[in-house]
Amino acid sequence: MNPSLFLALLFVPLPIAYLTWSFLSVDRKTQRAVQVLLAQGQDVAETGPRSRRAGLEAIGYRLTPPSYVQKLDRLLSLAGRPPSLPLGRVLAAKPLLGLAGALFGFLISANSSSGLLKIVGVFVVLLGYFIPDLMLYSKGKERQKAIQLELANTMDQMLISVEAGLGFEGAMARAGENGKGPLADELVRTLQDMQVGRSRRESYLALAERTNVPELRSFVQAVIQADTYGIAISRVLRVQAKVMRVKRRQRAEEKAMKLPVMVLFPLLFFIFPVLFIAILGPAVINAIATFSGG
Repeated sequence: MNPSLFLALLFVPLPIAYLTWSFLSVDRKTQRAVQVLLAQGQDVAETGPRSRRAGLEAIGYRLTPPSYVQKLDRLLSLAGRPPSLPLGRVLAAKPLLGLAGALFGFLISANSSSGLLKIVGVFVVLLGYFIPDLMLYSKGKERQKAIQLELANTMDQMLISVEAGLGFEGAMARAGENGKGPLADELVRTLQDMQVGRSRRESYLALAERTNVPELRSFVQAVIQADTYGIAISRVLRVQAKVMRVKRRQRAEEKAMKLPVMVLFPLLFFIFPVLFIAILGPAVINAIATFSGG
């Protein structure tokens, strides 16, 4: 037999036999079950709430001006970007809350012809739309205040660590691991930025941008200058820690001086009238009874 004819007869049935064996050896039942499970997971996890949420987020992005989106993103950054409130969810919630406030305001103003109730209805609409902004602003203020209160103690801890022989990044890592609160989280995030490849200067500037505390911004600028000009970081930390303690004491003294003025209005409008009624009330009643009897 011709060798080429033999090879042709050999190579033709071998692929056909392999394809036939592959087709017959596949577990069709298991493959069908896997496909059903994957389809169920896709329907539940992706095509359901996620698609609706994506549609609401797209509507929120379209209805919100880009400058206002940047403002909301800044508020989220100051609030620490809570996992339960991403930017897309906030933008999706604002039109829904505004619509709910509009319906409630319409119900209030439709049942009465009073102009005051119509103003209240408009206020309810605005309140419903700006509720996420107020929540983010309040959370951001609390977070920045917590950072401001923790800053002096954190500087002292970092100074002790540097004087004990650790580097500046090591002192930041020690303060972030041992500390609790938003400042420790920000220090850990700054170190993570350095680990993923960002420069030290960019990481420090990002730390200053994520916060709104003047003392922390001045500290970041001092660290950047010390890193640029080769100044000993222990000296910078010592000076900054002293400045933080002085400013904390000044804030406490300022609040103590404002306290009498803040207490004055409750005294005038709530406490003094009650005292006058309790002290002068019986005398006035006796005087009225005496003059009416005479």
